Amino acid sequence: MNDKNGKPLIGFAHAWYGVKKAINSERNLRLHVLASICVIAGGIIFRLSIIKWTVIILAIGLVLVAEFLNTAIEKMINYVKPDIHPRAKEIKDIAAGAVLIASVIAAAVGVLIFIPEFFRWINGF
Repeated sequence: MNDKNGKPLIGFAHAWYGVKKAINSERNLRLHVLASICVIAGGIIFRLSIIKWTVIILAIGLVLVAEFLNTAIEKMINYVKPDIHPRAKEIKDIAAGAVLIASVIAAAVGVLIFIPEFFRWINGF
């Protein structure tokens, strides 16, 4: 793909490399991706409405963006301050806290959407 001046869209290539690098190097990010795949499968099985899909996709996006930003912050701190330092730990903990908050919000969204769907499915038998 090229831009209007014929130059390759290398920005996309760099971004895609970053996605692959983060997923390959971060266990928690892989777990969030796996959880996202499971949630998407559940949405397909329960045939969610477009509104519910929108909320699910936004919740998944919230968690993944938080996780990617956390990964970037951790890698930057490790680069700038490789030795253990209380301020570096505090920055990393705050970034991890953002992921925790995003994950709790996403879990609450999942409960609110999937529990009623599950009971509808059970009553359908």
